[in-house]
Amino acid sequence: MADAPVDTVASVPVAVVGAGPAGLMLAHRLGRAGVGTIVLDTRTRHEIETTQRAGILEADVARDLVETGVSDRILREGHEHEGTEIRFGGRAHRIHFKALVGESVWLYPQTDVFVDLADARDRDGGTVHFGVKDTEVLDVTTDAPRVRYTAADGSRHEIRARYVVGADGSRSMCRNLVPGDRRVRYGKEYPFAWFGIMAEAPRSAPELVYAHSEHGFALISQRTETVQRMYFQCDPDESVDAWPDDRIWETLQARVAGEDGFRLAEGPVLEKAVLRFRSFVQEPMRWGSMLLAGDAAHTVPPTGARGLNLALHDVKVLADVLLRALGGGGEAALDDYEPRALQRIWRAQNFSHWLTQLLHTPPGASPFDRRRRLGELDNVVGTRAGRVYLSEQYTGWPVSAQG
Repeated sequence: MADAPVDTVASVPVAVVGAGPAGLMLAHRLGRAGVGTIVLDTRTRHEIETTQRAGILEADVARDLVETGVSDRILREGHEHEGTEIRFGGRAHRIHFKALVGESVWLYPQTDVFVDLADARDRDGGTVHFGVKDTEVLDVTTDAPRVRYTAADGSRHEIRARYVVGADGSRSMCRNLVPGDRRVRYGKEYPFAWFGIMAEAPRSAPELVYAHSEHGFALISQRTETVQRMYFQCDPDESVDAWPDDRIWETLQARVAGEDGFRLAEGPVLEKAVLRFRSFVQEPMRWGSMLLAGDAAHTVPPTGARGLNLALHDVKVLADVLLRALGGGGEAALDDYEPRALQRIWRAQNFSHWLTQLLHTPPGASPFDRRRRLGELDNVVGTRAGRVYLSEQYTGWPVSAQG
């Protein structure tokens, strides 16, 4: 379809493929600096804003939403968490982020981040096209790349840009434009998954609870005063149909039980799904005039709540690089992007893998493996160095906490 006629041609400095939080935040940052963008997504806005995703934001990400003028709704409707609880051996251990590193995290669903960003683009007159199809990215090895797409009404359009950003998620089409012999893909598949539920129930705890027990891992999260999100370790091939509500609650209660008598508040299960675990990074993150950001370039297991935060950090760096490149910095400015982004990406990969291995028991683990893992957990919660390390990693190495 690359040579087929089009109905309209538009020119813009930056075309963005993908209108999730990463793509919209990049467009917002560039728009504040006077740089025009056109953002495309195959999904409708309704599809994106009704897909439930992770909801923990790092300190700097939360600040950026407010300070860049996206919205201050996180301050009004989000929940600041000054720490988290780790349960093992039947006991609870609180990690107090605020006291240890001076920062918190925020419980604020990714759905709300998307809504805030989409509303900000509407408010600021940004151009975002949802529900497109047949998207093609062309001529990325030149200084005049093009993006072609079919709009929801069937009309065909072309965008002529100086740079194209692929922020099109974990099934990215853009990352496949880097030739196979010029890219390296690093990845790891985990031998377990999460069984996730949304339940109509009151909060069981004021902050997230990570539980490791002889019965397996569980994570107790929150969404609202009356709807909660919870997960437990399961086999990747588990069927949701084999799990009625009673079995789900029995499993979760066993995994958080302890000598303090802690129990979860139960209620009807509204949603349930099996979430597979995968770590992935593609290098390079730039090919000619195309740059990758967010899940298009990397994914992490959900244990450490890094995915959305990492994507928003990518576009913070990328906005700076693109502004310098468009301002005359050229190739030298673009060369800055990958090393700056990858440093944080691999830090996050390490933390997500470490926390995942720390809290989960893989199939076939020996008695030694199980006891050794308890020793490591004790080292983390029982020493100041361990608690500080976890706090620094979890809050995202915020600028204000760095020495």
